[in-house]
Amino acid sequence: MATPFFGKRDEAQAVARPAAVNSYGGSGPSSPSSLKSAGDAAAFSSTIKEGGSKLMVGPNIKLKGVEITDCDTLMVEGLVEATMNSRVIQITEQGAFKGVAEVEQAEIRGEFDGSLTVRQKLMIYATGKVMGTIRYGKLVVEDGGQISGDITLTAPGATHQPALLDKSGAQAAA
Repeated sequence: MATPFFGKRDEAQAVARPAAVNSYGGSGPSSPSSLKSAGDAAAFSSTIKEGGSKLMVGPNIKLKGVEITDCDTLMVEGLVEATMNSRVIQITEQGAFKGVAEVEQAEIRGEFDGSLTVRQKLMIYATGKVMGTIRYGKLVVEDGGQISGDITLTAPGATHQPALLDKSGAQAAA
């Protein structure tokens, strides 16, 4: 008699499963050593936490209209249109993110368009382009990187309050 498709297996029937092959051709979870062979992904190995939850949107993939939560690291090689609250966002040269993101750290080599709040460090590399409403704790822009929009340095734990403008467009005291 065959074992049911859904249900418990006897320990005697359990068979060791081979290691999964990840998208970079290596076995096991995506680790810094397996990322080195993946072009843009190699540059991101410094912030990927071992054992954390990771979501990778590969090249030519479009992910639209979602809310991403409980994700330690989001790596974007395709297009993501979403709202997210995560620890780290990494956008490769081919990647683009449109929407709202609140993260601890961001590494941008592609494009970000929308509302970005980075509680710690925002890194914009030479090929990176960030547009929209940007809040950051620390900002590093490599020569050639672009940033435009409403850009504000935020103190740790502070909430953002927009500056008041008078009719001439000059900043007024709040």
